Amino acid sequence: MLQGGPVVETIIYDLVLEATMRAQHFHSKNLHIHGHWKWLLNEFADYYGVTDAYTKLRYLSFIMNAATPTKECLELIYELLLPIMRARGEKNLTRQERSILLDCEDQINNLLATTFENYKSLDELSPTGLTDIFGPIPESAAPALMPAVQIFTLLHDILSQEAQNILRNHLQATKRCRRHMVETDEFMSSNGDGLYADPMTISTAYLKMKMLCMNISNEIQADIKIHNQHIFPSSIDLPNIAASLYSTELCKRLRGFLAACPPSKPSQHVAELLIATADFERDLESWNIRPVHGGVVSKDLFHDYIMVWIQDTRLQLLDLCKTEKVPWLDICTNCATSPFVENIYEQIRKGINEYEVVISRWPQYLLALENALADIEQAVFKTLEKQYNEILVPLRDGIPKILEKQVQKLTRRQPTSPYVVPSQLGIFLNTVKRILEVLHPGVEDFLKCWAACLTIEDGNIIFGEQMNGITVTLRKKYKKYMQAIVEKLVSNAQANRTTRLKRILKETKEAEGEPEIRDRMQTLCLQLTDSIHNLHHVLASRIFVAICRGLWDRMGQIVLSFLESRKENRIWYRGSDYALGILDDLFASEMQKLLGNSLQDKDLDPPRAVIEARSILC
Repeated sequence: MLQGGPVVETIIYDLVLEATMRAQHFHSKNLHIHGHWKWLLNEFADYYGVTDAYTKLRYLSFIMNAATPTKECLELIYELLLPIMRARGEKNLTRQERSILLDCEDQINNLLATTFENYKSLDELSPTGLTDIFGPIPESAAPALMPAVQIFTLLHDILSQEAQNILRNHLQATKRCRRHMVETDEFMSSNGDGLYADPMTISTAYLKMKMLCMNISNEIQADIKIHNQHIFPSSIDLPNIAASLYSTELCKRLRGFLAACPPSKPSQHVAELLIATADFERDLESWNIRPVHGGVVSKDLFHDYIMVWIQDTRLQLLDLCKTEKVPWLDICTNCATSPFVENIYEQIRKGINEYEVVISRWPQYLLALENALADIEQAVFKTLEKQYNEILVPLRDGIPKILEKQVQKLTRRQPTSPYVVPSQLGIFLNTVKRILEVLHPGVEDFLKCWAACLTIEDGNIIFGEQMNGITVTLRKKYKKYMQAIVEKLVSNAQANRTTRLKRILKETKEAEGEPEIRDRMQTLCLQLTDSIHNLHHVLASRIFVAICRGLWDRMGQIVLSFLESRKENRIWYRGSDYALGILDDLFASEMQKLLGNSLQDKDLDPPRAVIEARSILC
């Protein structure tokens, strides 16, 4: 006192506190004062009249110099800060104490910011209180969070919008999100043009993006579990705070990645990323996470690529059709069909299977896929007709009737060769029938499985119209070619006087019985028999039966037409009756002989024209 003047009480207390800290080896893991030194500090404070608020503030200032975001440290800060804040509320702090408190408040706020910003990376055993490595996602709140929230609510009015915004900003998990993004930074580089040439590299890149979606989903799920521990104030919705950042950042990363490495088709690695993205979006909705502007909307991310995939599939298969010019001679499948058609429909099936990952999530793409498949199937049939054009030309109505009659006059005296069904025509008809009954319905059924989930927004567009249109077209074409073959075979009979059935019926005499009619029809019957044997050799059994019955019906129509125009003469009735019997025996016996037990009972029933002719006879 004699050398330094009057002693300031707080300076003496500070000197003793510093000595205490040194003596007790004060550091971040040893913050508490105990034993004789604690007693000595209390004695000095009591002797010199140092206030309780000052002793706690000065101790707090030392703690803040070594503070870490750990439970022990934060609980001690809260314990010291609580009476100080009460004293400030009662305006019992001196000017010096208020100054120290302001300094401590800044340090405490910084410590709280570190705690909340790293709320999933807190480590009680670490010297810094934070993990040095990016460890697994914790599924429960760190012990330090509870005292941190207590301190925050002590320093701020948690009911105020400002305090809530401060806490929300701290809890956005920006650092943790950034750590996840680092794994995929390499795919966002501007000079990565040559990086994606290797299929293995592309697959690995998509796998990493898939894992990014899953990891971020796990982060939000962990936030939900932490939130359910009710540590934070009710105004703080931790899952929504974190998800708003995670979802927007993930969306930016996915958009940038898909632009840098665009998916060319829904291959396996692309499908896995699409599923992971859609699952992420679905999970957010199931967890009642509010949608945010700029967040992940999987359909929007993949829409343009899906439309390109569908168009590419369409163009690729149309190109395959264009390359087919001629039929594969001497080559056919086990079903006696065109290998080209079997191959193209196999490609269609594979393509449809690839789109299952898309359609099962967004059925509205079914309409675009249906339109593309309809175009492809139309092209397939046109290509098939071009391949077999040479054998189909005689079956088409290409010659006008007047010109046809003139040609017949010119060639009347010249022998004309009868029409024989070529073997290639059998392959063509087998192929058309297989498309109509197996291949096309297979495609249609596949699409219908997804159509149950389809909600049509545009009332003018209905799923199935395109597929139905293909079915109708195929049936018309098939029926047309079948009828054309029958007409050609009928023309064979009409070309010769001895085989013209109507002429045979006209020349029937009153005394003639069945033997005479059978004898006069012998040449016609031989010709029909040859035609039936030719058909059996060329056509599949069901097509063979259909054409035989068509020819049978057509011959019956000749008899029916003859009867309808000559109802007054019973002679012609008897001859017509014999002719119908002979035709019935011929077709039934030949088909039964050639097909045996594979022939169905209904195949032997007389066709419609024969039944109508017999009704007139009755």
